[in-house]
Amino acid sequence: MSKYSNTSAVPLSLGVFLASDHYDYEADTISATSLIKPLRQIVLGGRVPTTDAVVDLVNMVPLRLGTAIHDAIENAWKNNYQGALTAMGVPQKVIDKIKINPKPEELTEDTIPIYMEQRAYKTVGNYKISGKFDFNGDGRVEDFKSTGVFTAMNNTNDEKYILQGSIYRWLNPTLITSDEMAIQYIFTDWSAMRARNEEAYPKQRIQQKILPLKSINEIDAFIRNKLSQIDKYMDAPESDIPLCTDEDLWRSAPVFKYYKNPAKTTRSTKNFDTRQEAYVRMAEDGGMGIVIEQPGTVTACKYCQAFSICSQKDALIAAGDLVIN
Repeated sequence: MSKYSNTSAVPLSLGVFLASDHYDYEADTISATSLIKPLRQIVLGGRVPTTDAVVDLVNMVPLRLGTAIHDAIENAWKNNYQGALTAMGVPQKVIDKIKINPKPEELTEDTIPIYMEQRAYKTVGNYKISGKFDFNGDGRVEDFKSTGVFTAMNNTNDEKYILQGSIYRWLNPTLITSDEMAIQYIFTDWSAMRARNEEAYPKQRIQQKILPLKSINEIDAFIRNKLSQIDKYMDAPESDIPLCTDEDLWRSAPVFKYYKNPAKTTRSTKNFDTRQEAYVRMAEDGGMGIVIEQPGTVTACKYCQAFSICSQKDALIAAGDLVIN
């Protein structure tokens, strides 16, 4: 069982919710979500006893909210899809054709099958791979993601989503037959004002994104290569394990701070996303200011099981790239 600290003084009424883990962990398996994690996190994370991994309760908020949303969606489909679809105006003759998680013998030509939270397994060498997708309708796998708008606008996790969806199809080739997957974003920080004023900003709190899946052969090669890398570094010294990349670390983009008065750098005149924009502004103001680049920070380490034994984390803290408090 995992251990949790409570340095942020989360009230017990919410603490119990944040400390409750209902994920169906299985021994001797590697999940689809684990396979797409950085190699360093997989290998070092396996060296830290679960009882030694202490996570602050407040850091569990995104995960627990995501799980709660998944559970609510599944419950709605399993227990109230007929009433909900009727309220949405879907014809009864269509509703009557829907079956939730039907067995093969229950399928007919008229059946509209909906599969949810179906776990599948496949063995590769000494490994048993498992995966449980969120939703599959008409052969297309869907994943529900409760996340910030930045993730969708900047395509931050697209490659990970594609790998995850492709592994689900690799595990369920008879159920998942489409070459595309759908990400159903539920934004946790959506702003109606920004939606009105910014052209690229999502116009709704919920947004669907279609992504292409990798071929069965391509994802099979990815899986076998990843397992080979895990075998190679499983017992290697910590210093020999490849470092996590900026993408793995969720490094934010740098900020270029422009100060109109170089002698006063307590508060910037304006912040820019690119160096060029900052220098254009400085030129407009007569070229007498200064531009200071503030490097992007990393956050993934805070959620990594290998946190306590990772030297890369120590180097990032020392460099100021990883801020713990």
